[in-house]
Order: sequence, then structure tokens, then C-alpha cells
Amino acid sequence: MKYFSWRAALIGLVVMVSIIYVIPTFKPGFWPYKKINLGLDLQGGMHLVLEVQTEKAVESTLERIRNELRDLFRKEQVRHRGIEYAGKKALAITLVDPEDRENIEDILEKNYADLAVESSAMENGVQILRVGLTAEWVEQIKKQATEQALETIRNRIDQFGVNEPDIRVQGERRIQVQLPGISDTERAKDLIGKTALLEFKLLDEEHDLAAALDGNVPPGSEILYQAQDDDVVPGTQKQPYLVKKQTLMTGAYLTDARVQIDSQFNEPYVAIDFDRKGAKIFERVTEENVKKRLAIVLDNKVYSAPTIQEKIPGGSARITGSFNAQEAHDLAIVLRAGSLPAPVVIIEERTVGPSLGRDSIHKGLLSLIVSSLLVLVFIAIYYKISGLIADLALVLNILMIAAGLAMFGGTLSMPGIAGIILTIGMAVDNNILIYERIREEMRLGKTPLACIDAGFDRASVTIFDANLTTLIAALVLFQFGTGPIKGFAVTLSLGVTASMFTALVLSRAVIDYLYATNRLKTLSV
Repeated sequence: MKYFSWRAALIGLVVMVSIIYVIPTFKPGFWPYKKINLGLDLQGGMHLVLEVQTEKAVESTLERIRNELRDLFRKEQVRHRGIEYAGKKALAITLVDPEDRENIEDILEKNYADLAVESSAMENGVQILRVGLTAEWVEQIKKQATEQALETIRNRIDQFGVNEPDIRVQGERRIQVQLPGISDTERAKDLIGKTALLEFKLLDEEHDLAAALDGNVPPGSEILYQAQDDDVVPGTQKQPYLVKKQTLMTGAYLTDARVQIDSQFNEPYVAIDFDRKGAKIFERVTEENVKKRLAIVLDNKVYSAPTIQEKIPGGSARITGSFNAQEAHDLAIVLRAGSLPAPVVIIEERTVGPSLGRDSIHKGLLSLIVSSLLVLVFIAIYYKISGLIADLALVLNILMIAAGLAMFGGTLSMPGIAGIILTIGMAVDNNILIYERIREEMRLGKTPLACIDAGFDRASVTIFDANLTTLIAALVLFQFGTGPIKGFAVTLSLGVTASMFTALVLSRAVIDYLYATNRLKTLSV
């Protein structure tokens, strides 16, 4: 009895834990554990593949360096005639005096180790120094842009309230987003795709807006339009603004964004708070520009352009606009989650309706039940009592797979159901190897217990080798596969592990118990 007592205890523990983790799937709230997550193909939802425009991140980095160099040159009293773009990865600095080149190179070396001097040439009597981003830095910027976009999108979706989203990187600059159970697909796309670049810029009130609209835009300024253009009545003029290009402050210092209601007009607005550094910058900006109009720009759309009446300390501001409560809520989400480092475009979109998902569940479960019943009946008829023991192991095998999915937060999809069906056949194969080995020992005239010992001992090596190679293949699929392939790999891995346990531990314990207690006199194989 001591021989299989540890097996009985282990089996009891596994069964108990499996039941604990499976119950919430059928009776939510019964235990404080999550239920099995259903994939997009089973409960419906939205599948998106986004492409991060990483080149824009490189251009933004170059623009930031250009503005910083202007400030550094002014601080170090280095004269120049301008810093212009020389392609998408380089800047052209026009020098006043060729002797200033050494000072500029010193500034670049101290502040921008990855900014290399590419060439120096004389054009029209002036020297132009061309500096560019190194190839290594460009690749790093692109990689970081994709990674940051992934985290930003994940934060937005978590705040949006989607249960068990699947968000992962595909290749170098693509992101796959699966949102099971979502119904408002347009709102989700707007939330995911919004760049959410928050900028504070001064209105250009020194030049004529009408002249700018006619094409005479003054240098250093641009025309932006009021947000919510879609709500403008057809035939009416959009509200234009002549805005200075220089960004006085960005949303990088934002710590919180929340929806509040204006008590005077009973309209929602978004209240924003900055960190300590951002509060100081905002206070300085407002102090230096009293009586000027400050435009609050989000993704090149002006939400409001209030006049600064006085210095604003404390690091708080508000974004007003013609939006409803839901739009204000979504705006607060994207501001809290942060701006995307580069725009994203949707290159693939699929929507699975709930009815199609229910039909997939029905067909998937039907195929699982039919295949399981056929295997159970065949094994019971062919191997008799030992076949019933194999059937018991098979039922526990399915229970363990379901518990594993719930325990590890896995997602069950149609490929996952296919993996379960495959492991049902593999689990039966393990028992067949054992029983056929026992039959060979019986033909040699050995006693029942000797046949059982030899059958399990000799078949266990084969079972272990065969399942180990399958498990390695499943792990490789999980590591390098995506979407449906991963779903298949998860259930296959769980099934292989469970089938080895049920064949080598459960079946052995039950058979040993039956013959050790003399409940069976002869082998029924």
C-alpha cells in the first residue's frame, strides 16, 4: 500500500486543484479565480494589425535635436545662419565663420555622441556643415518607437476596459491587437490610433490670418484648425488658427487627465495636471506670455486658445472643446496613457460577430465531445477494464488542460480546441503503448503483477521520449508563433504534460490498487 500511497495523494491533489480552477468557468464568482478566456474566434471581437510609422519617430527626433541645437548655440554664443533639414536623417548647419566649426563639433561631441559630422562644403561662399544620425541610432529609435507604441496602446486598452486583450509585436514595426467581446469597433480604432501629441503653442497675432489663408503663411507659423471638424454643419467655415510652430511645452510632463463638468456651462472638459518640472515650465510660459493667446493643440488640432490673463502656478490646466462626455473620457484616456512616439496605421482589420463566435463555440465543443466519446467507447471495448481505466485517465487529462488554461491565464481558441483533440489521441496512445507491452509480457507466461511492472517500466521510456519531442515542438511554436499558432501550442503543451501524468501515474496507481487488493484476479487487457 505504501507503494502507491504517494501516487494517490498526488492524484487527489491534482484533481482538487483542477476542480478549483475549472469551477469559475462554469460558475463565475464561486471561487476567486479567473475563468478560461475565450479567444476572438469564439466570443467575437476585433482583430487589428497596426504598422508603426517609425520613420516619423526619426524625423521627430531630428526636429527635437534641431531645436535643442539652436538653444545650445545661443547659449554658447556660436554664430550660424540657420539649421535646415538635409534629408530625413541629417541637418545642414550654415556657418557665419568657418572657424566656428570646431566649437560646433565640440558641442556635438559633448551633447550628441550619436550625431556624426558627415561632410563639410563651401556653397556660394559660405560653409555648410552636414551632421546626421548614425545608422545605429536610427535603428534604436525605430525599435524604441515600436516598443513604446506597444506599451502606450496596451495602457489605453486597459483603461478602455477590454477584458483579456491580446497585444503583441509582429516583426519589426507591426503590432497585433485582438479585442475579444468588443462591440464599438470605431471607438476602439479611434482610441488606439490617436497619436495624442499634446502641445502648447502661441497664436501668431502679429500677422494677418486672411493673408495666411490665401497662401502667404509667415515663416515660423502654420495654419491649424479647430478640433471636432466632423461636427461642423455642412457649408459652414471651419475655424482656422494661425499658430506659431515653436512648441513651448508638450504633454510629456503630464501626470493625470480626468473629465470634469463646467459648472457654468454644464459641459465636460478635461482637467490635466503636470509633474513638478512641467509645473515650473507651464508657470514660466504663462508668466512670459500674459495677454497672449495660448493654443492647446492635440494631434495638430486646436482644442482651445484661451488668453493668458496672468501667471498660472500649480501645474494645472484644462482642455475644453465641443465634445460630449464619451469623447472627453476617451481624450482623458489617451492623455493619461501618453502619446504615441510615431503615428500608426491600420493595415489589417477583421471583425468577428458574436453570433459567429457562438457558432464557433458550438462546433468546436461538438467536435471535442464527439471525438472524445468515440475514443472512450473504442478503448473501453478493445481493452475492457483496462480500457475503462484509460478512459478515466482521459477525462482527467481534459480536466487538467482546462485547469491549466485557467491557471496560467491562457486563451482558448479554435486552434486551441484542435490542440485538445490532438492530445486526446496522444493520451490514448500512451495507454496503448503500456497495454500492448503488458500483453507481450503475458505471452511470456509471467504473473499479472510482473506483467504490470514490466509493461509500465519498459513503456515509460518510450512514452517519455515521444512526448518530450512533441513538447519541444510545442514550445518552439509558442515562442515563435503568433495568434492561432500560439493558442494551438498552449493546449498542446498542457495536453502532453497532462497525458504523461495520467498514463504513468494515474493509470499505474489504479491498476496497482485493483490487483494489490485482489479486486481483480486476472489481467483484463
